[in-house]
Amino acid sequence: MLKINKVHHIAIICSDYQKSKQFYTETLGFTIVREVYRKERDSYKLDLEVDGEYQIELFSFPNPPARLSHPEAAGLRHLAFEVDDMDIAVKHIEANGITVEPIRIDEFTGKRYTFFADPDGLPIEFVEK
Repeated sequence: MLKINKVHHIAIICSDYQKSKQFYTETLGFTIVREVYRKERDSYKLDLEVDGEYQIELFSFPNPPARLSHPEAAGLRHLAFEVDDMDIAVKHIEANGITVEPIRIDEFTGKRYTFFADPDGLPIEFVEK
């Protein structure tokens, strides 16, 4: 039987590399592991750590197509990150000028959660630990 250990990484293609780099590193606080520019593709690749673990690849490509619908398109629906304190997390995101949906309670787990969007409209969820 196949044994999968964990999710290795998540790849995100952005439309404005500098804006998305700032969002993921400064607003969300992810640490840069490596940044490379691939001249032949006119593309950046930014490897990011979440709490000391390599997890996100941020790519730029010239003129990527827009997301077709939000958020119910087939494929990736959203990214979810666990936070220790929802109130502190929401205040931090809002202090960066980002609109956050009202906090809700998951009817099955009883945990608080909310959504906001990255610079390209990718839905991001915070779930309280």
